[in-house]
Amino acid sequence: MLGLSELKQTRVYQEAKLEGKIEGKIEGKIEGKIEGKLEAVPFIMSLGATVEQIAQALGLDIEQVRLVAQSTQPN
Repeated sequence: MLGLSELKQTRVYQEAKLEGKIEGKIEGKIEGKIEGKLEAVPFIMSLGATVEQIAQALGLDIEQVRLVAQSTQPN
C-alpha cells in the first residue's frame, strides 16, 4: 500500500493536482470578469440605461444586475 508521500509522487496525483490548479485559475478569471462587469452597473445606470439593457449589453444575468442596482440606489 502506498503512503501519502509516495501517492503524491504518482503521475495520476500530479495530473489531478495540475488539473485542479487550471480549473481554479479559470474559475477565478471568470469570477473576476463578472465582478468587473457588475462594478460598471451603477455608472451605466447613471447614464440612463435600464437593468434589462445593462444585462443584455454586458451579458449578465438580469437578477445579478437588479441586485447590484438595488444595493447602489440612494434610499
